[in-house]
Amino acid sequence: MSAAWKSALSKNLQELRLLVSTTSPGSKGLREFVENSYIELKKSNPLFPILVREKTEVDATVIARYEYGVEQAVRVEGMDQGQVAKAVQLLVEQGQQESSSS
Repeated sequence: MSAAWKSALSKNLQELRLLVSTTSPGSKGLREFVENSYIELKKSNPLFPILVREKTEVDATVIARYEYGVEQAVRVEGMDQGQVAKAVQLLVEQGQQESSSS
């Protein structure tokens, strides 16, 4: 993953929520993303809230909260780890566009 968007996480978003199933094969990519990227993201953004919500039956989803409570959700069910990372990156970049247009 490119490092540029990771440090922009806390600048462009207010919160990042990851809804992941503990058992569903469709959540495998998101589970792998959490296992392999969470620590690095927290090191780059130590005070930024990254919330991982685990449930047995939930579609894998990434939710970004922007300024003024605006939220954008992306369903990542069935995606691999790289596709999930790209989805998160796009949400971060969208946040940059939102804040520059305000």
